[in-house]
Amino acid sequence: MTFAAGSKAFSRAFTETLGAHFAGVGGIIAGFIVAWQLNVFQYFPWAIAVYPTVLTAKSVISGLFSGRLNTALHIGTVSPSFSGNMMILHKLFQPILAITLTTSFVMSVFSMVFGGIFWGITFADFPSILVVVLATMNLGLTLYVFTLAMTFSAFKKGLDLDSVAYPIIATVADIFITVCYALMLYLFSSFNDLGRYSVLVVAVLPAIFMLYTLPRNVHEEGFVKTLKASILALMFVAVIANVTGTVLQRISAITSNGKEIFAVYPALLELMGDAGFVVSSTATTRLALGLLKPEFSAMKDHALQIVGAWTASAVALTFCSALVLFIVGTFDLSAFSVFASLLLMTNVIAAVGIIIVSYALAVLTFQKGLDSDHFVVPIESSLAGVITSTALLAASLLIRLV
Repeated sequence: MTFAAGSKAFSRAFTETLGAHFAGVGGIIAGFIVAWQLNVFQYFPWAIAVYPTVLTAKSVISGLFSGRLNTALHIGTVSPSFSGNMMILHKLFQPILAITLTTSFVMSVFSMVFGGIFWGITFADFPSILVVVLATMNLGLTLYVFTLAMTFSAFKKGLDLDSVAYPIIATVADIFITVCYALMLYLFSSFNDLGRYSVLVVAVLPAIFMLYTLPRNVHEEGFVKTLKASILALMFVAVIANVTGTVLQRISAITSNGKEIFAVYPALLELMGDAGFVVSSTATTRLALGLLKPEFSAMKDHALQIVGAWTASAVALTFCSALVLFIVGTFDLSAFSVFASLLLMTNVIAAVGIIIVSYALAVLTFQKGLDSDHFVVPIESSLAGVITSTALLAASLLIRLV
């Protein structure tokens, strides 16, 4: 590889990832909603711990839908417009609805298990967790109209859907699902029956629709294939996301700057997840083109793309640290140096784990002939969440010792 080619590879990875990251910075809006409504999140002993579960699940399912849509656009089975595509889009959406409902139920079960061990809750809390999670995820399904419009627009303009459209969609999904979760918590914690019944209706109606259409859908090859390909990975996501929630609850208990942490948390997960996604997607493409050997040792040949993605995440997090402090009204040079150090330390610790996992998954997927949309995206997203949260906890403890 010549120096010019190497510089070009680094520059492209840096600029494309940085552009995606600054879309991801919009995740601060989601974090600010949590910080603003922190009293609502603290009303239930499980609400803070369940939040990363909802966030991760929505990110994974959105990524799954985007991946299937991107593939369909590239191979020509879907045209980039709503007209003339409604039956095909309906078939794309049906398994997503089934996956959403199934994942919500499994997440709630695992939340109950983790909650009983780590969060101090009892089985009596299970109905509340299940209804709020189902209602949140179901309300989040309305976001797919935006996903379709955004993806169609990006495809028509010839943009890279992995590097541009997906990060923007993921950021909007984080904001939207946070609004949905905060709203469902607020309504469910209200002292009148109307609020609770409203949440219950949102939780139940999509389930009734899915049961009504299930006898017809089970005969659809694409429906069954998508469920089979996705369900095991999403079960794994449910477990790992609850680990992430437990770590976040621990972080909230030991940190003194709680509002700042909650304000930056969704953006932090998004930025680190994007860095991993860029590494895996570019590696997958180069493997398919024969530019990389399907071996872990070939990671050195992908080093410039990796360094470019990591450098972009560090730049974006430095910007995030200043923006969050301005938003919560605590900005000064001393606070900035401490908070920026916390985020950059988190970035370094998390990047090592996420980049290794992302590259390894890309190679493993290629070697085994697995579908990266159904395998890499769910596992990578959930592991990125727990790795980043654990890195944030470790960085918080180190900052306290200094």
